[in-house]
Amino acid sequence: MSLDYGIQLPVQSQSTIYAEPWEADAGPADLVEVARAADRAGFAYVAACDHVAIPRRLADAMSTVWYDPVATLAHLAAVTTRVRLLAHVAVVGLRHPLLTAKQYATLDHLSGGRLILGVGAGHVREEFETLGVDFERRGAVLDETLDALRAALGPDEYPAHHGKSFDFEGLGQRPRPAQERVPLWVGGSSPAAVRRAALKGDGWLPQGDPRDRLPGQIETLRRLRGDGAPLTVGAITEPLYVGEPGWEVGRRTLTGPPEVLAESLRAYAAMGVDQIQVRFRCRDRDELIDQIGLFGTEVGPLLDGGS
Repeated sequence: MSLDYGIQLPVQSQSTIYAEPWEADAGPADLVEVARAADRAGFAYVAACDHVAIPRRLADAMSTVWYDPVATLAHLAAVTTRVRLLAHVAVVGLRHPLLTAKQYATLDHLSGGRLILGVGAGHVREEFETLGVDFERRGAVLDETLDALRAALGPDEYPAHHGKSFDFEGLGQRPRPAQERVPLWVGGSSPAAVRRAALKGDGWLPQGDPRDRLPGQIETLRRLRGDGAPLTVGAITEPLYVGEPGWEVGRRTLTGPPEVLAESLRAYAAMGVDQIQVRFRCRDRDELIDQIGLFGTEVGPLLDGGS
């Protein structure tokens, strides 16, 4: 079974859960070089996150560094050639679906059809309240937003949607996306998110589920999907380091020669995973670029396909 691999970009989001110390002083030039490295190394996608504003109560853990995904991915589209551009994930319930469609359709058009739109319900109450959006209804609003985006990102110049939260028709939007069908991947690991992915998505982006939890989640996805329509199942791997690190990379990090890493990662494919999101421990940009290159040339070919 083929196993694609992509990467959540550094610098553009700096939660203390995963950001490396060097990212605090990094900037656009570093982001560009990492994206270009992933493009060269055969990665399936590069990804950017979405938060509008972080309240003080969460800033110590989440930081306030969250680049806008549309602006970031559009910038990187212009300096890469083949790698796909993933919003992981866009909190689309914060915005009217026609606004979201205008932004991401333009991105898909400009990039030659490289967009993957990952969506999620969001979790920061203050973002919703400040923007005048009902935090308690965010799940129901996301369900309807997915339907509205299907219409608004489809082939029709004048899309139509009639729902409880959004109602529009007779309003034209061009340019249309370059893709006939923009992939909508649903993020989250709650029962509601898994159900949403199964019933409304083209893919599922789990929230870092450990390996032992994935088979049950995937079984639920397949059961709810029912009709056999294609669904791209994702997973976020443990932190990785290709080779033997000469520094402390953490006990959860998978390390070793390419064959050892590939053997471990192929277990994801055996579970029914189609694409993995990888993250490398690194002390600076150059080490990260080296790791991306090593993974692409020495590990990727052992995963029965790469991208």
